[in-house]
Amino acid sequence: MGRSEAAAPAAATAEHSANGAHFAFTDRWGGVSAVPYEELNLGGAVGDEPEAVRTNRARAARALGLDPDRVVWMNQVHGREVAVVDAPWGERPVPEADAVVTTERGLPLAVLTADCTPVLLADPEAGVIAAAHAGRPGMVAGVVPATVAAMTALGADPSRIVARTGPAVCGRCYEVPERMRAEVAEVERAAFAETSWGTPAVDVTAGVHAQLERLGVHDREQSPVCTLESGDHFSYRRDRTTGRLAGYVWLD
Repeated sequence: MGRSEAAAPAAATAEHSANGAHFAFTDRWGGVSAVPYEELNLGGAVGDEPEAVRTNRARAARALGLDPDRVVWMNQVHGREVAVVDAPWGERPVPEADAVVTTERGLPLAVLTADCTPVLLADPEAGVIAAAHAGRPGMVAGVVPATVAAMTALGADPSRIVARTGPAVCGRCYEVPERMRAEVAEVERAAFAETSWGTPAVDVTAGVHAQLERLGVHDREQSPVCTLESGDHFSYRRDRTTGRLAGYVWLD
């Protein structure tokens, strides 16, 4: 939703596919957090008031027709660990992981980002879904291949997997030192990029899509939004102290 719709319920309309898979990505509007987390911050570890985060998560979930208490979150650490889940965490500690996978229909999975690439995956026929957090370190470490492998182990077929990547910093804006670009490109050539002002850059989303293509995941869509360029989205690289967006995936 845009800034002019800030008073409306949080979270833009989900994509509803005919086969029962649902994908949604939030922007920053429609929540209750104060500056610098204005407004719909969904991250619980960025310094925002816990009650504001709880309210925002409840608003976002209900706007999507979801039960806030059933949404599965992660303790993201820029790695490649994948957690297979069959129920909300409840009172259990949230594990360190950068991907969650489930075969439980009606169990929404969520991923937090503020420049990293949110990756939502679903094989509705097999009843397997996943949400992954692919920043530069995670993309290089192979969190996306690890996630697809975990889905495949549960019966998914890469040729049936539907993939959606959400708002993220683009390759024209993600400036890095030349040495870092070279190190990333050694692992994933598709991530090699240059900024719009002619300096070395990394395109994490391009790297993610190249990995998915090699894995046999061909039904893919990429958000056109660059978080650093968009005032409607949180960007860590632009603002440092800021909120977090969320991507959600679930099956009917």
